[in-house]
Amino acid sequence: MDRDNIAKLYEAHFMRVFSYCMTLSGDRMLSEEITQEAFFRAFMKREDYHGGSSEVTWLCTIARNIFIDKKRRSGRLESLDDMSEEIADDSAGPEQTVADRDQSYRIHKLLQELEEPYREVFELRVFGELGFKEIGQRLSKTESWARVTYHRAKLKLQERMADQ
Repeated sequence: MDRDNIAKLYEAHFMRVFSYCMTLSGDRMLSEEITQEAFFRAFMKREDYHGGSSEVTWLCTIARNIFIDKKRRSGRLESLDDMSEEIADDSAGPEQTVADRDQSYRIHKLLQELEEPYREVFELRVFGELGFKEIGQRLSKTESWARVTYHRAKLKLQERMADQ
């Protein structure tokens, strides 16, 4: 893999890997660090990539392993509850902004309560913007398993939202 191919790989997949890292950690700086390290490791171990999965799946796997290593070293899982506040949309009125934040918080809280593998599949699909095939590869399952699991997760979230 030469310098041009590395640059193309980085440009093509940076946002997807970064989004996935944000899903895992909820911390922008940590996500940037993990993403950079994932690309560095991918470059250093480029001979290990044989095309068995997509490049983005390979990169996300590296990123996830880095995240797990960091989690083990720190002895705790950084919670998505520690995410920094989103910047409010200036076009929305204060009432709408409060309502949107309340709704976002409720969804976020319910998502954290969602059992695995539903939560991880939902996060990979929505926040990581991965396709069902990539999710299946990432979790060593089939594409149809990923699709069904995602839809079940979505239904569970909708049911729990309706119950509140």
